[in-house]
Amino acid sequence: MRVNLITQPSDHFESGTGAIPLSLTIRPACGLPGDYECPTDSDSLLLLLRKQTDLPAYVLQRFEAELRARVGARLLGVDLSDSVLTDIGYFID
Repeated sequence: MRVNLITQPSDHFESGTGAIPLSLTIRPACGLPGDYECPTDSDSLLLLLRKQTDLPAYVLQRFEAELRARVGARLLGVDLSDSVLTDIGYFID
């Protein structure tokens, strides 16, 4: 399923290095309703994207830079399998 991934930094972030707590919104790329929000962190999300997608390294590097800027980052039209979406809590009917 093609989805848009939209992040917002969590309110309770403490400065320093390491994982950034995030709120992740998963939205169907086709424009249909079905938004799903879940808490995660930058390290977990990047690991998932590296292992479970075929996104090029430069796309993931740009996305990581946007995450580190703490203004929210977006990846549009990411193809995620139903099993990956189910694993993160987005249930497919």
